Amino acid sequence: MIKEDIRLALDNLKFSRAIYSNFKVSSVLTAKNGKKYTGVNIESASYTPTICAERTAFFKAVSEGVLEFESIVIVGGKNGKVTNLTPPCGVCRQVMMDYCDPKTFKIIIAIDEDNYQEYTLEQLLPLGFGAKNLEG
Repeated sequence: MIKEDIRLALDNLKFSRAIYSNFKVSSVLTAKNGKKYTGVNIESASYTPTICAERTAFFKAVSEGVLEFESIVIVGGKNGKVTNLTPPCGVCRQVMMDYCDPKTFKIIIAIDEDNYQEYTLEQLLPLGFGAKNLEG
């Protein structure tokens, strides 16, 4: 499954709209029901409305009523050439914290099908702030 998701993420890099930074990112989010949601980064000239690939995938899923997730694969690189690992930014990690169990949600950052690293959200966002912090 991981290798298939990495291939899908690499294939979808072509849909990235990184028209200012030229740093293209693609992701494949797997819901607990097995459905896949792809995302790419989409940039805006004023930068603030820019959205990362990871949040694109999450928001697509959430907008369809899906709220339980298992994993996300992330690839990225300058001009779409993936030569290094591309971890999620802090904002994306926070969105993951809002929708995922930090102990079990897997984040796979990859260069290709044979070169990837897997982490839990808790490893990438220790002491993350989430819904449990808001409980009375």
